[in-house]
Amino acid sequence: MFKSIKKFFSHKDKKMRDNRWIFTSMLVGAILSLIASFVLSVEAWQLAANPDAQLMCSINVVLNCATVGLHESSYLFGFPNAFLGLIAEPIVITVAIAGLAGVKFPRLFMFAAQIGYTLGFIFAYYLLFTSYFVIGALCPWCLLVTVTTTLVWFTITRYNIRENNLYLPKKLHKKLLGFIEKSYDKLILWSLIALIAIAILAKYGEGIFA
Repeated sequence: MFKSIKKFFSHKDKKMRDNRWIFTSMLVGAILSLIASFVLSVEAWQLAANPDAQLMCSINVVLNCATVGLHESSYLFGFPNAFLGLIAEPIVITVAIAGLAGVKFPRLFMFAAQIGYTLGFIFAYYLLFTSYFVIGALCPWCLLVTVTTTLVWFTITRYNIRENNLYLPKKLHKKLLGFIEKSYDKLILWSLIALIAIAILAKYGEGIFA
């Protein structure tokens, strides 16, 4: 089994190898985000029925889903934010599976997907910012969504730059293409995730492990 997995990700064709890493990362990220969105949706219903409900992920004062879930930022559009994940992630999962199967999507479709997921990426970081600086508490499931959204955004962006799906000026596209060919995008991805972890530990480290 290990040999099969290794063979799958070490295809001789560079583009095929890159596609498999891109769409597998996208698939894993979307599945984890969908699971988190489902749990958060259930918890939203629990909190709506009983604001004093004890949630499993309300571990302490810092790691507290209830505190975050009761804040107005959790219902920015008049319904639980998690519902957006239930709508969006199945689409991403479908795209990832189709991509692994070798389907090449129309340029306009992938451009629209880039715009949609970029909005989701910005929204995820807005919620992280609010949780970190305003609410003063963190939701473990929300953090998972932030990390997986980051992963998916970087993978879909890498694919779209490589396939020239973003309708960018030729000079800019050429520069970005050179950027991803050197895997600088991967460096930024993991640096950003590490930065989030460091920022959380720096401000809330004592409270998390209390």
